[in-house]
Amino acid sequence: MKKAAFHNLGCKVNAYETESMQQRLEENGYEIVPFTEKADVYIINTCTVTNIADRKSRQMLHRAKKKNPQAIVIAVGCYVQASEEECKKDPAIDIIIGNNKKQDIVEILQEFEKEKTVIDTIIDINHTCEYEDIPVTRIKNHTRAYIKVQDGCNQFCTYCIIPYTRGRVRSRKAESVKEEVIALAKAGFQEIVLTGIHLSSYGIDRKGEETDSLLKLIVELHAVPGIKRIRLGSLEPNIITEGFVRTISCLPKVCPHFHLSLQSGSDSVLKRMNRHYQSKDYENGCKILRAYYQNPAITTDIIVGFPGETEDEFKETIDFAKKIAFFEIHVFKYSKRKGTRAAAMAGQLLEGIKAGRSQRLLAVEEKLSREYRQGFIGKKVEILIEETTEIGGVLYQVGHTCEYIRVAIQTAEDLSGRIIVAELAGFLPEDQTVLYAVFTEASV
Repeated sequence: MKKAAFHNLGCKVNAYETESMQQRLEENGYEIVPFTEKADVYIINTCTVTNIADRKSRQMLHRAKKKNPQAIVIAVGCYVQASEEECKKDPAIDIIIGNNKKQDIVEILQEFEKEKTVIDTIIDINHTCEYEDIPVTRIKNHTRAYIKVQDGCNQFCTYCIIPYTRGRVRSRKAESVKEEVIALAKAGFQEIVLTGIHLSSYGIDRKGEETDSLLKLIVELHAVPGIKRIRLGSLEPNIITEGFVRTISCLPKVCPHFHLSLQSGSDSVLKRMNRHYQSKDYENGCKILRAYYQNPAITTDIIVGFPGETEDEFKETIDFAKKIAFFEIHVFKYSKRKGTRAAAMAGQLLEGIKAGRSQRLLAVEEKLSREYRQGFIGKKVEILIEETTEIGGVLYQVGHTCEYIRVAIQTAEDLSGRIIVAELAGFLPEDQTVLYAVFTEASV
């Protein structure tokens, strides 16, 4: 039996697509082994969101060929799509598979084994309307399932290369999504996470069809028996309207956890980024969420050190983060990406300035996050137990609340994969980012 090893770089969409490719190879007789082991085939699902991601992609491709020079090394995904000519010249790479061609990995591999010549399957991703439907019917070692429902982006933020590597918005048919969710529910999954490259755009390419919006899709999936939680991936602030929130707030399976991408709290920086909202719009969306949900978890992404960002503009971001009182902030130092408008902008900041601002914002994030978690101490919550793990030398069963607060519980009973009711008692002494719980009720 031939052995294949995978390595995934980048986002949740990439991770989903890696699961799908792995499943296809398994169905065709391959044994999947860890990437650290010697294999006959190595598949690296690459990322190109930053120059650093490009470098990591190249490193993993070269590491695979070094591990077994006789192996077939396959470069897949966004780095390949953005750097086709460079990949063709790289002696470590045998097969190049662009986006929208991952479903054909088995056939492409079989063709290479016959022809023994470098295979290039890059298509013009910017001129396709086809959604690549690569469903996953089984997921190993997880209690929540990520479901890819959308690909591509039409936003063209000045710092982002993704519209050029993923193409325009393409939505998966609702029937296909529902079929996958039903299968996962039958396999025992209780929580699903809807993901996409630009999730908020789901359906805009299929206007006029019966199911043509993210909201309608959520309503349909809510009716699937066995699914107890629906978590939404990253959303654009503009989707948070009164009508949207009013509807989902009546759907108890939808988790009160909303990741709204901000990027900057300064309107002048948002304009340079070509983001399609102002800070007041973002703030209004948060007010709507808090009007319909009691203490929802609001998380975000923020880029610090964008070209031309002044100290005053950065302070606007700090002040805005405090005003919104985020549960978590994912902080990114701006990284110049060749091929984007921002890379050619004046006012590129020194790394030291970006690093300093990152540390200052992370300090604010740590305080806000602790304050949010602290508000749940003494409350009974539902926790989906996901794994047994060691924290500070102590074994705990660990899971998340519907707000995505990480919780640890000590019990002799195996609760893995179950939703339990427990009271949150305080911060875990071994890890102050985790709350510990006291088991109070049987699983639900």
